[in-house]
Amino acid sequence: MTRTILLGLWVLLATANLADAQKNREEKVRDDRKKVEQEGFWIYNDLAAGFAEAHKTGKPLLVVLRCIPCEECVKLDDDLVDRDPRVRPLLEKFVCVRVVSTNGLDLSLFQYDYDQSFAAFLLNADGTIYGRFGTRSHRTSWADDVSIDGLAQALRGALVLHAEYPKNRGALAGKHGPKPEFSTPETYPTLRGKYGPKLDYAGKVVPSCIHCHQIGEAQRQVYLARRQPLPEKLLFPYPHPKAIGLILDPKEKASVRRIEEGTPAARAGFREGDKIVSLEGQPLLSLADVQWVLHNAAEEASLTAQVQRDGKPVSLTLTLPKGWRRRDTISWRVSSWALRRMVAGGMVLEELTNEARKKAGLSEAEMALHVRYLGQSGPHAAAKQAGFQQGDILVSFDGKSDLTRETDLLAYTVNAHKPGEKVAVIVRRGDERIELMLPMQE
Repeated sequence: MTRTILLGLWVLLATANLADAQKNREEKVRDDRKKVEQEGFWIYNDLAAGFAEAHKTGKPLLVVLRCIPCEECVKLDDDLVDRDPRVRPLLEKFVCVRVVSTNGLDLSLFQYDYDQSFAAFLLNADGTIYGRFGTRSHRTSWADDVSIDGLAQALRGALVLHAEYPKNRGALAGKHGPKPEFSTPETYPTLRGKYGPKLDYAGKVVPSCIHCHQIGEAQRQVYLARRQPLPEKLLFPYPHPKAIGLILDPKEKASVRRIEEGTPAARAGFREGDKIVSLEGQPLLSLADVQWVLHNAAEEASLTAQVQRDGKPVSLTLTLPKGWRRRDTISWRVSSWALRRMVAGGMVLEELTNEARKKAGLSEAEMALHVRYLGQSGPHAAAKQAGFQQGDILVSFDGKSDLTRETDLLAYTVNAHKPGEKVAVIVRRGDERIELMLPMQE
């Protein structure tokens, strides 16, 4: 009887906490709207009004896309919205639009890394893109990718491009991507009928919102539903420059902080201190602009870079070899949770440290993926139901022992196996080697 009462109290408490969390998310979105509209500086969630104002005033546009419930980028966003003194004078030269959902978003224009919850576009009133801002390479940390100083540099650069427009229209053409198969997020098959083109402020706002990462997931599901392999561009979207050995300064537009030896960037001849002025003819305003060019590069490509080195112009050729995208990582991405469900049965895997390898009797060269987390319910509990345990070390997967990162395992398996199939996995559990069969899922 006591156990039943305690269980009932636990369920009530969990339900209350969930309700409070949902209420808090609702309050965040509504409070954000109230605050921004009262201040009157930003146009709130109305792109049409923003473009109309830009046409009227002749100013360039700054469009910031920001998922309100997301906490990871709140510091950067608070600084921006609260008019940090480094950017306030610059913002006044733009028509500023704040977009808090992707419902109804024109995907032929607003193409960016959809695994982000903060992204900015700098545009002309006719839709010409001057540049993008906003980069991410970690689930919670932004310090190595973006900064308020970097945003200020991007704004200044956009103002220069705006003053030169339309003479520079040709150089800016590449900043537009190809026309997508689906024009807005809510028209994708997996989102159609679940969401509308606008947020539901008359009802519950949060459940009506299409988050950025849902677009990326919807794009992949189109291929999976057709039983087509996922293209590298969808598996490894918007490669981070560090994946090719190019470490950029987040406080500048595109300045080289460091070059990793033996990488495409090193072989191209980039040097510390280089200021990359353009890549493939496109002027660069931020690290995100570099990613845009890399995202649209072929699987084997040669890209032309113009840099300023000690005040002098230098031309470089960046050669991207076959498989270059796979140097990047996708484990930090929110959309990777769907891949973990499909091919890892809900496991979250991490590379074993060298110290832990020694303790387990494994060499540094061996595959050793530690089960850091094991899903407990629904499709994410498939690995648990198959006998996997938290703390297991995967040393072989589908007969392969070269999948040394979680990223490698996810990218390989999603195209190598179909739902319903089972994959043989060997794990180390203490001193034992155990073979388990992991089911693949939709």
